[in-house]
Amino acid sequence: MSTEFAAPDRAWVATSPALDCSIETIICIPSFRRPKHLRLTLESIAAQRTERRFAVVVVENDASRCEGAPVAAEYLTSGRLRGVCIVEPRQGNCQAINAAFETALATFPQAKNFLMIDDDEVASPDWLERMVQAAETTGAEIIGGPVWPNFDDEHKGGLKRHPAFAPAYHTSGPVPVIYGCGNCLIRRAVFERLGQPAFDLRFNFLGGGDHDFFARARRAGFRFFWVTEADISETVPESRTSLGWIVRRGLRIGAINYHIERKAAQTIWSRTAVKAKMFGLVPFSLLRFTRIVLKEQQAVIAMHPMVVAIGSALAVLGIEPQPYSASKIAP
Repeated sequence: MSTEFAAPDRAWVATSPALDCSIETIICIPSFRRPKHLRLTLESIAAQRTERRFAVVVVENDASRCEGAPVAAEYLTSGRLRGVCIVEPRQGNCQAINAAFETALATFPQAKNFLMIDDDEVASPDWLERMVQAAETTGAEIIGGPVWPNFDDEHKGGLKRHPAFAPAYHTSGPVPVIYGCGNCLIRRAVFERLGQPAFDLRFNFLGGGDHDFFARARRAGFRFFWVTEADISETVPESRTSLGWIVRRGLRIGAINYHIERKAAQTIWSRTAVKAKMFGLVPFSLLRFTRIVLKEQQAVIAMHPMVVAIGSALAVLGIEPQPYSASKIAP
């Protein structure tokens, strides 16, 4: 069994019997301290209604506790799922996702389709079939689908309309870009064009490496398509529906927006213009707050653009959250 990856310190901890490296569709699953949720994710993958051969690449991103790896090993060694589980010792959102994609690309050289689902998500039974079918029939290189929140606190159902939880689109068809990788399919050509590492490590603890990756893919001319029926549900614990968490999420989105625009700016003048724009968004967001609160009748939804604008301005000053640092993530 070969263990030659882009990073030599990534260890294989489990593999399915008689691993077939000619499989063309791979599902990548980064995992960090959510073994119970990971089991639900893998169970939904094992229950996919499709005749297509596919494999999984599970990345354990907590080398010290390693709670998810035994769960993945159970599905792989029993033959319920085909694929591999590896440990990525370098902690962080982008490190884990890069490890998944790089391992999948290297281990399955004939693979064309690389899907991703998070370890707190559950795929609908026809998810894989609909995603791959869309890639084959539309010619789009990147496919996205909705992630619907499943709130632990059933009284928070009104937050489904909040931008932090609502899908970007509600109709299937071509779209300008997608923003998150929690429900996506990426064709091999995208990785070959954009190079490695796929996700910029500058976003490793902030988040937003997916947003940056898709922004670069759009500038490179790749096409995007949205499949409303290829849905996934995400478990949302009570801690992520508190006002404090929602505000921090908005500040983080603002910081991500700033870093993506600054990264694309090539001159000192364009970078100065980006900084000025970030500060200018703050007073403009107050007007948006008034319009949205009259429409939605929920201040927590209306305040989102204002919080995002403040997050962008704070990022210009070097003040930003780091939610994907191990010290910031609750077990």
